[in-house]
Amino acid sequence: MRKIDALIPEWGQPDTAALHTHDPESVAGYVLDTGNAWWRRRICVDALAGRVPESRVPGLLDRIRDEDETAEVRIALLDLLAGRTELWTWLRDEEGRGDGSYGVAEAALKARGLLGDRTAAPGLATLAGSPWQRWREIGEAGLDGLVEHHGADAVLAELGEDRPEARRFALRTWHRAGRDVTPYLADPDRGIAHLAQSLVADPDRLRAFLDEAPAPEAAVRAACALHQLTEDTAETRRIDERLGSPRAQVEGLDEELRGAIVHEYVPWCERQSDPRWRLEALCTDPPGRPDLAVQLARVTAALTAAGLAPDPPVSAGDHHQQGDGTYHVISCGDEDIHVSVLGRFVTGHDDRHPARRALEEAGFRWIDGPTGSIRVAGLCVYYFGKREPLDVDTLLFYWQD
Repeated sequence: MRKIDALIPEWGQPDTAALHTHDPESVAGYVLDTGNAWWRRRICVDALAGRVPESRVPGLLDRIRDEDETAEVRIALLDLLAGRTELWTWLRDEEGRGDGSYGVAEAALKARGLLGDRTAAPGLATLAGSPWQRWREIGEAGLDGLVEHHGADAVLAELGEDRPEARRFALRTWHRAGRDVTPYLADPDRGIAHLAQSLVADPDRLRAFLDEAPAPEAAVRAACALHQLTEDTAETRRIDERLGSPRAQVEGLDEELRGAIVHEYVPWCERQSDPRWRLEALCTDPPGRPDLAVQLARVTAALTAAGLAPDPPVSAGDHHQQGDGTYHVISCGDEDIHVSVLGRFVTGHDDRHPARRALEEAGFRWIDGPTGSIRVAGLCVYYFGKREPLDVDTLLFYWQD
């Protein structure tokens, strides 16, 4: 046991090559001994891939079923022993029972798929449609297992096409089979249409689809997909004009704000976003960004001239002591002034604070309460676990830990 501990030091990288050649009986015994650190046991599970001693299987299966076992160890063992039919009854019971261990129910669902349990298909499709990559990969692996056992047609029949998650699986299946997926650009679920947009690989097919798109949004999708393939901005802008330059309308959002937000967030906006935002980003020139050092110096000078005694600027990440953001903070006694890196935008907690007048006179734009509260509809941006449209204040002065 001491040798295995040495191969998995508390600090530094484990010697995985040595672990994979270590006596499997000893490695399996180490996993079964709950007196060993769970994180070392978890690494040892991986070292048993393809060489699990048969005599140790019953004990390892008991570790999976034990609700007091560390979830990470149970999940790793489920991956290791997913093909064991001895797990069948427990896996089916786990769906209804659920013991609350993080990730175990999802791993059990995947194992059911790998065993060929067709009743797991709806749950696996739901996981495969998750915005979280971890759950998405688990769901897709389980669905792939079902396809291997029963064939794609049987799984498609099991799922139907009513739910978006089911249509997502159908789209993946069509794409893998080399079939035309451009019709999915018109799917009513934006996540599915976005996936189709990333999968279409035939520029001529997209050009033909543009002429017969069943809905305006589908045509916008096709234009964006075509640009992904050709990177021909001139053609994309001609298509944009032909489509009437469709834009998502947001009341109160002027061109200065719009330009700064579009070119900062569209490149990484969420898949449920209105595709018109993406087309707008492709067909408009990005606004110039201020020289950050110069901008911060100007803000500091204006506040100093107004007698507000500003502290040195700090980044949003340093201000919150973690993460990063799109602004710097300059404290002026009882008020924190936020200075955006996206343009000449500044703000504070109090719209009546003297800093506002000082900065506006220096050429900056103060984002007041009403302006900051404008919600940019259809532009979904990740923010503390959510993927929804945000308001102007959050977008110009964005911070994420």
